[in-house]
Amino acid sequence: MKKVYIGMSTDVIHHGHIKIIEKARQLGEVTVGLLTDKAIASFKRLPLLSYEQRKKIIENIKGVKNVVPQETLDYIPNMKKLKPDYVVHGTDWREGIQKKTRERVIEALKGWNGKLVEPEYTKGISSTQIINDMLEIGTTPQIRLKKLRKLLELKPLVRILEVHNGLTGRIVEKTKVVNGEEVREFDGMWQSSLTDSTSKGKPDIELVDLTSRLQTIDQIFEVTTKPMLVDGDSGGLTEHFVYTVKTLERLGVSAVIIEDKIGPKRNSLFGTDVRQQQDTIENFSRKISEGKKAQVTEDFMIIARIESLILKNGVKDALTRAKAYIKAGADGIMIHSKEKDPKEILDFCREYKKLKDKVPLVAVPTTYNSIAEEDLIKAGVKIVIYANHLLRSAYPAMVKTAESILKNHRCLEADKLCLPVSEILTLIPGGK
Repeated sequence: MKKVYIGMSTDVIHHGHIKIIEKARQLGEVTVGLLTDKAIASFKRLPLLSYEQRKKIIENIKGVKNVVPQETLDYIPNMKKLKPDYVVHGTDWREGIQKKTRERVIEALKGWNGKLVEPEYTKGISSTQIINDMLEIGTTPQIRLKKLRKLLELKPLVRILEVHNGLTGRIVEKTKVVNGEEVREFDGMWQSSLTDSTSKGKPDIELVDLTSRLQTIDQIFEVTTKPMLVDGDSGGLTEHFVYTVKTLERLGVSAVIIEDKIGPKRNSLFGTDVRQQQDTIENFSRKISEGKKAQVTEDFMIIARIESLILKNGVKDALTRAKAYIKAGADGIMIHSKEKDPKEILDFCREYKKLKDKVPLVAVPTTYNSIAEEDLIKAGVKIVIYANHLLRSAYPAMVKTAESILKNHRCLEADKLCLPVSEILTLIPGGK
């Protein structure tokens, strides 16, 4: 029999997929190259179903003879092994992000006189749209809670952006950029104490209490599905922190990041310009350990934020603390710096790689913002947090609009700075 190859992700099966398989079955023995979880996560969102779950479904569809893993979006590695007589795909990939993939498939098929067969794309149905519609319904705390660990398992770098209200949550949820064959988006949200406080017109000195911050988290969760990391400042007293862990975990927060400082809260980016005191290794390790004992699931993460570089205590002190915090049970290490040059961060990363016991490394390139994500990946960073950029970009725009109204005695000139009223009315689903 002739050999036929189909590449699929099939997170959601619909009649368009069945049509493709039926066409392939008419041509010969069908092998489905099923995209792995890592392959799907590399160019878009996390799959709803695991590879094994999707494989079980595809294996039981009439006409499918074999299911093999396709490790990347590229068909060529599997095609070279199988040398199919036919590759079958709908006409939808003639344009868009898979256009170059199609061109490579055609070129590869020439090597053994294979043929590309393209049934007409089934209009009116889209897996992506079905999934988007499902996500609009919402999610549960249990599902959201698990997502960060899954992302760390599947992606080379987890990209996180700051949120401080429901609208910024929607921006993180929906913003996407197509880059070649990759759809790039944010993987999750950072609920920052700085931007939460600032958005309320209050200083970042732990003045906004946990109850208020939980209300903000709840508002964001109501309109999003992506995982959240919460800025827990110092975590407070150990006896209080264990209850914070239980509360955040119950809400569906994926991780809390706490810093190894004590005394009155001062933002780390002030550095040594203000009095800041680092906690002892023993005290902070105990806080981590007690927090880990308090959580109910294995999914919640406590990430230790090391302030040694901020306080000019050096890389050696930071590494000593990292080893101790990991031993105490920390699920991740965040290394912080206020320098514009990323050198000290990269120096730490280089030494951190040598540790026998490691956990995911977190970087926050607020000041050393020239560093690219690719360089962070090379350095061993697993999570990058863009910690305050939505609030910082919104404030200048709002001031400019306010000044325009004052200057011109009317709001006509400000219109060009604003989203049209018609769009703001329909920005949120259900507004029309």
